[in-house]
Amino acid sequence: MTISGFTMVRNATKLYYPIKQAITSILPIVDEFVVAVGDCDPDDKTLDEIRSINSDKIRIIHTVWDLDKYPRGMEHAHQTDIAKASCKGDWLFYVQSDEVVHEDDLPRIRQRCEELLHDTTVEGILFKYRHFWGDYDHYITSHAWYANEIRIVRNDPEIHSWESAQSFRRIPDFDGIHYREKKGTHKLKVARVDAHIYHYGWVRPPQYMQKKRKAFATIHCGKTRAEEFFRKEQEEFDFGNLSQLSVYQYNHPAVMEERIREFNWADQLERRREKTPSRHKHERLKYRALTFVEQTFLGGRQIMSFKNYVLVSR
Repeated sequence: MTISGFTMVRNATKLYYPIKQAITSILPIVDEFVVAVGDCDPDDKTLDEIRSINSDKIRIIHTVWDLDKYPRGMEHAHQTDIAKASCKGDWLFYVQSDEVVHEDDLPRIRQRCEELLHDTTVEGILFKYRHFWGDYDHYITSHAWYANEIRIVRNDPEIHSWESAQSFRRIPDFDGIHYREKKGTHKLKVARVDAHIYHYGWVRPPQYMQKKRKAFATIHCGKTRAEEFFRKEQEEFDFGNLSQLSVYQYNHPAVMEERIREFNWADQLERRREKTPSRHKHERLKYRALTFVEQTFLGGRQIMSFKNYVLVSR
């Protein structure tokens, strides 16, 4: 059995993505790691960051992003597919550039891949998620956020990244362009693995968080609309009141240790968290009520939430 790791990335260092940590976190259990690196800005050092890992498992593909051909975030899916298509393994392990896997979970993940290798009813493997917010001590437990997602898929050319690359679908006779099309697509049949994805996409200094949001809006809405929207925004992102969030009391993945030591924006979080009204989705009363019911009476199982998969094994 062989496993390929893969991801896509552009402007990671400029936007404070932990791309090096994402790759190195799963490097011990993959036979290769394919990275599609887009046309980064001149002041970005993503290539240097990836090359500093100094592993012969890593294979870099240089790409150019076309937001006119792939609007509404579909370039994310297209770039993910470019990396996926170059993978050679039986299983393909996708980590986004802000996602990290704990070293303690690696043996369980590899064992699960071995257990399911010949069970052809299973097309993908489903992970649990920890979404960190603002700093490394708080994470979101909320109906407003996805609790699970597919991160390992079979090496099947009909399986494609979907929408804005959050997940995957089977798309027979895919035209290679319309990643948001639902008609004619099929949710993957998946099995669970007892492992987490540590999502650090919302752990950035407030000024970097705002730059990342603007870059994300440009990819989804176009440069003109993004610039118009952010003219009304503050220069620093307001993370709101972190005291309402879950407190993380365990250890982070070892690859994150140096990055966590560099954390230096606590005073910015303290200064802002009490002076603005609730504005984030997970802070709204509706979602807080749903979360209370799910966590108190349903063991964390989400109700009335969209799931882009069909669970066939537990």
